[in-house]
Amino acid sequence: MNIIDGGICAAEGFTANGIHCGIRKNKSKKDLALIYSEVPAASCSVYTTNLVKGAPLIVTKKHLENGVAQAVICNSGNANTCNADGIFIAETMSEYASDALSIKADDVIVASTGVIGQKLDLTPIKNGMKELCSGLGNKSADAAEGIMTTDTALKEIAVSFEIGGTTCKIGGIAKGSGMIHPNMATMLVFITTDVNISREMLQKALSTDIQKTFNMVSIDGDTSTNDMVSIMANGMAGNKKITEEGADFAEFMKALNTVTVYLCRKIAGDGEGATKLLECVVTGAKTEQDAKKVSKSVICSSLFKAAMFGADANWGRVLCAAGYSGADIDVNKIDVYFASSKGTINVCKDGAGVDFSEETAKEILSEPEIIVKLELGDGQGEATAWGCDLTYDYVKINGDYRT
Repeated sequence: MNIIDGGICAAEGFTANGIHCGIRKNKSKKDLALIYSEVPAASCSVYTTNLVKGAPLIVTKKHLENGVAQAVICNSGNANTCNADGIFIAETMSEYASDALSIKADDVIVASTGVIGQKLDLTPIKNGMKELCSGLGNKSADAAEGIMTTDTALKEIAVSFEIGGTTCKIGGIAKGSGMIHPNMATMLVFITTDVNISREMLQKALSTDIQKTFNMVSIDGDTSTNDMVSIMANGMAGNKKITEEGADFAEFMKALNTVTVYLCRKIAGDGEGATKLLECVVTGAKTEQDAKKVSKSVICSSLFKAAMFGADANWGRVLCAAGYSGADIDVNKIDVYFASSKGTINVCKDGAGVDFSEETAKEILSEPEIIVKLELGDGQGEATAWGCDLTYDYVKINGDYRT
């Protein structure tokens, strides 16, 4: 398996584009994105668990009832959520794309991201559709920029791999910086692949993968209303169709996981106001579920996140978060380590503090990527969660988000 260029356009038959159409006031920021497959593709999505759902998710879920899509249309700057005419707007966006691309409106995945509860004017989207469609090409980065809100960096990746001797590709883009918290979904993610796979196995692959990836990311504890992960598989690689579990399905799962883990790390590291990517690795739990509970609890702890911002080796906050996680653990067996590119330091042994150099710990925790390791000493269960530090800028960004 190799990481390659191209993002969502790496797989055969996929093109993309992103433009500024006028939804956002800042003309330097793109606000409309399109992904297109030359042929109809097996497609599926997973959606936010928030009871307040954006209209685009409702429309997309209806469109994907037959498991087929050929395009994704997504705007940023407005979430099209809690609007009386939200369904009409989402359906109309689909129709604009379908008319311009000469495809079925029901074969369009539609998404929106941005401010909740503000009216979305369709005029800029309608006026920008010709430019958006005519400019389709190898423009994964433009599409990635078109779905960004408070993100500070593009999030895209692609990999090539083999299934049964056939070279296949899979790529993805994502947006996500704030209002991100388990469970599914936790952001907007669009994945494309030329693998030939049934829609049933595609859904199984995605639904299985997110349990260890996107559901293990938390920025601020807020589960968004518009979060969705969608994948399109157009089969143009020409491999023998995957219709059941086996070696080919396992290879596809590995490639999918490579893409999703990369995007998880990018999203977590680009949390609103963040200066550090935090990774919590839990081993030795009685069960995988216990490990997940502990790792997510630590990553979600505001006190732990604040300590990491200050490069403070306050391991008590880690133990505290593990203790209220709801996991079946013996706190008297827990070992805690902090690690980064500067090294690893043991700060807690069997649930109690050990002597360590505060200066060394400070140096380790001053790096942009921090790993906190918890060894529970109770079994084989393990899990990893991702998040970021909590900074002054998080409050500043969200204090005037609408302005």
